[in-house]
Amino acid sequence: MTSGQQQPLPILITGGGIGGFAAALALSQAGFKVRLLERAQEIKEIGAGIQIGPNAFHVFKRLGITDAVRAKAAMPQRLVMMDGISGEQVVSIPLDDQFINRFTYPYALIHRADLHRILFDACLQSNLIEISTNVKVNGLTDHGDSVVLDTTDGEVRGRALIGADGLWSTVRAQIVGDGAPRVSGHIAYRAVLPISEVPEDLRSNTMTLWAGAKTHLVHYPLRGGELFNLVAVFHSDRYVEGWDAVGDAEELHLRFRDAVPTVKALLEKIETWRMWVLCDRDPVKNWSKGNVTLLGDAAHPMLQYMAQGACMAMEDAVVLADEIAHANDDLAAAFERYQERRYLRTGKVQMSARLYGEFYHANGVNRELRNQFLQARTLEQTLDGMAWLYDANAIRPSSGRLSEKSELAH
Repeated sequence: MTSGQQQPLPILITGGGIGGFAAALALSQAGFKVRLLERAQEIKEIGAGIQIGPNAFHVFKRLGITDAVRAKAAMPQRLVMMDGISGEQVVSIPLDDQFINRFTYPYALIHRADLHRILFDACLQSNLIEISTNVKVNGLTDHGDSVVLDTTDGEVRGRALIGADGLWSTVRAQIVGDGAPRVSGHIAYRAVLPISEVPEDLRSNTMTLWAGAKTHLVHYPLRGGELFNLVAVFHSDRYVEGWDAVGDAEELHLRFRDAVPTVKALLEKIETWRMWVLCDRDPVKNWSKGNVTLLGDAAHPMLQYMAQGACMAMEDAVVLADEIAHANDDLAAAFERYQERRYLRTGKVQMSARLYGEFYHANGVNRELRNQFLQARTLEQTLDGMAWLYDANAIRPSSGRLSEKSELAH
């Protein structure tokens, strides 16, 4: 580049969550300048444990963070589903060599803040990524050759915009305009315990789900067995916007009144729960418009029953970076191709998550039929049923693209 040439405009990303930082990292590794805008005053992640399927490890490999993730993650020995009313085991899926040989990578459990920090630290190592905090986006204008954001920090101009600003996305409101998210009627309470406070018979290295009538409880170890993550979900018409409010222990115990003693005893261990109302949206295929696109929860918010929200956002990031890297300066077309590659897969996860919620919370005859169905399945049948979700094909670059270079990156 000569002294007379202008520096290329950065690609803008709104939202400093897992998806936003994954996108920034993927784009920087492809040679693009990125500016990420976060409305919070500081970069931090709230929440507790999240589950990471083998499909996410294909992303970690692409981003070069596999070792960092493995150092912080726990690898459970089994996925176990218990009947929360009778106490019987419904299904137990070993996560041993057979599972890993089938899907290449393990199933992992990690604190959301740890994964967020790994991505953030990786972004800090890149001289192509600029991170701005305390910047709220009020609106945007796509000029064709650039996108201009109206922010609390003044006008911000970029080559294109990726809205990774979550469930209540400002960017989505302008380019999709489909109103507020759908309130599911399900509430989640989260808490983390020191492992020393957990009964010894529950300290096993498993991801366990207790399925009850319109309720379920998930628990598993975190951070090398130092912590114990609990997520209690129940049906309620209570609504508080956001996802970090204080939970009502009295309502929680009322909803789980028919649970087995083991579940009740665990719930009694927690004095303060963090609550969030579970929301999603119907799948759409118009989350890209011109030089603006969406990613993660901004594009396809989903209920947590598939444990794939973060995984889908990170898959989005590498697919989007792949399409931009081969855009030949036509980012609008790249965004359309990205959307085309992603909308059916993410839509399937969105709709499957709704079904899993009903499946976990079944009551009466439906509960007994669910248990009978799962108990009759072989391990091979169970793994076959997971293949569509955990396969690497979701992010595999198109044939012939691996050696190509983009004009935009130079």
